[in-house]
Amino acid sequence: MEGISIAKLLIIGALIVLLFGTNKLRSLGGDLGSAIKGFKKAMNDDDNAAKKTAAKDDTTEQVTHKE
Repeated sequence: MEGISIAKLLIIGALIVLLFGTNKLRSLGGDLGSAIKGFKKAMNDDDNAAKKTAAKDDTTEQVTHKE
């Protein structure tokens, strides 16, 4: 149980290419990349919205009524 060597990784990679083909792997990689980009964009949008909400809450004035 030495682990996974470079030679074993190359053999596994070659088998995957033979099974799926380069076009299928290329489109799968592109789809995965666009999914990750979309996820990161959504996370940044949520962070920006939270910061804007926090900044907006800090700038609001509280009005108190004196009797």
